[in-house]
Amino acid sequence: MTRDEIIGGRRVVAQPAKPPHAIWHNKLSYVLDPQVAPGYTGAADLLTRLGQKDDFASDVCVFKDGEEPATGERHLEEIAFEVVSEQSEADVSEKAVKMHRRGVRRIFAVWVKGDQRVCEWLPETRSWRRLEADSRIEDPCLMRPLVVAALLDAAVADNEVAEALVAKGNPVIQKREDAARNEGEALGVARGRAEDILKILELRSIPAGEAQRQEILRCRDLEQLDRWFGRALLAVFAGEVTSES
Repeated sequence: MTRDEIIGGRRVVAQPAKPPHAIWHNKLSYVLDPQVAPGYTGAADLLTRLGQKDDFASDVCVFKDGEEPATGERHLEEIAFEVVSEQSEADVSEKAVKMHRRGVRRIFAVWVKGDQRVCEWLPETRSWRRLEADSRIEDPCLMRPLVVAALLDAAVADNEVAEALVAKGNPVIQKREDAARNEGEALGVARGRAEDILKILELRSIPAGEAQRQEILRCRDLEQLDRWFGRALLAVFAGEVTSES
């Protein structure tokens, strides 16, 4: 195994990336990996034999799990992403032609210098189509549509990763959602009990000062609220209310 790539018979040394290519390569992997649908795998710098004179890797790709029955090898990439920094559009286009000819279904490029943009390769016209930032990439390889802006904007990327983890039923997120739901239900019960207390006092024209009202409404201790509820009922019969807690 060498660090050389072969493109159209030309030997190209695959040097370690420099900024901004290395930075965006990492961001791309961060955004894409959680989006991968069950039955598929994401990979970075996966070397692929694309022809007799072509042996190179896309920056990030997704391919089906398991092996090709006919060859016993891994499945070919179905979608591939290229980070475009120093290389020319002609070079990345040449790679796109060869990947598509080999069978890669969809090829995307993320231009990270100057006019930052995301484009998809159109094999019928051998050209790149710019994708609007608010559009989405939908594909069987992805468990949910991916917002294009997530490939360019860090804040959107974080949101997309979070949404993907929620969609996958991530246990940590699920635990937090359950805890928040339980807390919300408990707060609802406490609020309802506090309002019942105030309603009893109001219906019986038993005065309650504003400070006392706010104390009752802010209380989240159900045992304390139950005690006040009992005292409110007693006050109805006694015709008075106590301010003791």
